[in-house]
Parts: sequence; C-alpha cells; structure tokens
Amino acid sequence: MDLTTSLPAFLVAVVLISASPGPAMVLIMRRAALRGLPGAVPTVLGLEAGLYVWALCVGAGLAALVAASEAAYLVLRVAGAAFLLYLGVKALLSARRGPAEAGPVDAHPPREAARAWWRAFGEGFLVMLANPKAAAFMVAFYPQFVPADRPLFATTALLALLQVAVEIVLYLGLAAVVGRAGEWFRRPAVRRWSDAVSGTVLVGLGVRMAVHGR
Repeated sequence: MDLTTSLPAFLVAVVLISASPGPAMVLIMRRAALRGLPGAVPTVLGLEAGLYVWALCVGAGLAALVAASEAAYLVLRVAGAAFLLYLGVKALLSARRGPAEAGPVDAHPPREAARAWWRAFGEGFLVMLANPKAAAFMVAFYPQFVPADRPLFATTALLALLQVAVEIVLYLGLAAVVGRAGEWFRRPAVRRWSDAVSGTVLVGLGVRMAVHGR
C-alpha cells in the first residue's frame, strides 16, 4: 500500500472521527457559545496538541504500552474521568448560581486574557491527553495507513499533522457557527440552560469513562 493512495481513506476517516460527539465537541461548543470564536481557539489548539502527543506516542510505541498495561490504562481512565467530572460540576454550579458576565477573551485586560487563553488551552490538552480510549484507538488506527516500507514514527507524525490540520479547520468552523449566535447564548436564561446541558453531558461522559472498561 502506497501512502498517497491511502490518504483519501485516511482523510475520510479523520472527518468521520472529528464529527463524532464526545468531550472535545462539548468543550468547543460551550467555549464558542460563551466566548465566541476567539475564545474557542485555545480549546481547539489544546485538544489538537493532546492528540498530536498521543500520535507521537503511537509512532514511538509508547501508546501501545499504555493501551496494553492495565495499571496505566486505569490511571489514565480515572484521571480523565475525574477531569471531565470537574468540568461538568463547574458548569452545573455556574448554571445554579447564575452566570458571570462573559464575552470575548480580548475584551478582558491583557494579563487576564492571557491566563484565560492558557487555561482554556490546558483544559483541551488535558481532556485529550487523559483519555486512554484515544490511545487505544490511535494504536489501532494509524498503523493501517503506514506502508510497510515507511518509517513508523516519521509517517505517523506526518499523518497526525494532517489530522490536526483537518480537525482545526472543522472545529474552528463549528466554533464560528456557534459563536455567531454568541449574543443569544450569553443571555442569562440561555446561559444557565447551556451550562446545565453541557455540565450534564460532561458529567455523563466522565461517569461513562469511569465505569466502562476497554
């Protein structure tokens, strides 16, 4: 199998994976609803940075060790579930007490905006990195598209860059669509409803990650 001939199938698979509902989509939509497209950018970049780290681990063989190790898989599963529960509970508490004023990140003082940017980036990065199912999936996914005569690490890194580029375009497109309705989402009643829904979904995803095995 030649790498060039396998690229169309790879791209189709990446688009289908990106469109699947999960923690990444919930985080992006919530961030875009509250902060607009600029506020969703660090979340998207954090998620993709975490994905690329996992892809490099796949190329180096480390992800396979994580996926095969019961202890490592359990630790990541518990950590990932705990973080999703934390984000979900935080959103539910925000819905209960009423939202603080929200707006584009650049509407805040520069130092506060920088902290908010890195906090959003870190949330996305940790959500992706602390997901053992992502590691197990990528261990099975990437080798299918790496020709036998190609170096595994370099080819996986290249394919991962392509996946990251595609997902950034798709996720930012989604954030732009949601962000256009930002004024509506930032109405107090709608904001509380949005926090309640996204918090419930994140808690549900966290519980599912915690109780479900491989």
